[in-house]
Amino acid sequence: MIRIEVLDAVAIERGAGDLGTILLDCVEGGASVSFMEGLTSHEAEAVYRETADDVLAGHRLVLGGYIGEALRGTVQVILATPQNQPHRAELSRLLVHRSARWRGLGRALVLRAEREAAARGKTLMCLDTTSGS
Repeated sequence: MIRIEVLDAVAIERGAGDLGTILLDCVEGGASVSFMEGLTSHEAEAVYRETADDVLAGHRLVLGGYIGEALRGTVQVILATPQNQPHRAELSRLLVHRSARWRGLGRALVLRAEREAAARGKTLMCLDTTSGS
């Protein structure tokens, strides 16, 4: 069973270990998400602790994707955009742990991210990705 939740800053702090594990797994699997091989678990957790500050400030959303009770994926929606682009949001760090892929979690994360962005007045969502990924 897939469940998607919008994570507040407290939930991100509590889940930093699980979120960091997902990030590490994806980087080790070759994901190009601004980190290189050799990323440590401490560094990965710190990324999410810093992200919690942006969530608290209202600059981004972090969604958690659960299979059963286990956090297995995440995506971020960047809401802070240039002044001339108030209609725009950016999808960032769409990550699904390799053990949970091909079950619809990534799709569910993106669909929920789109709904959350629209609820905040965003009518355009951008995503940078690599061909064939």
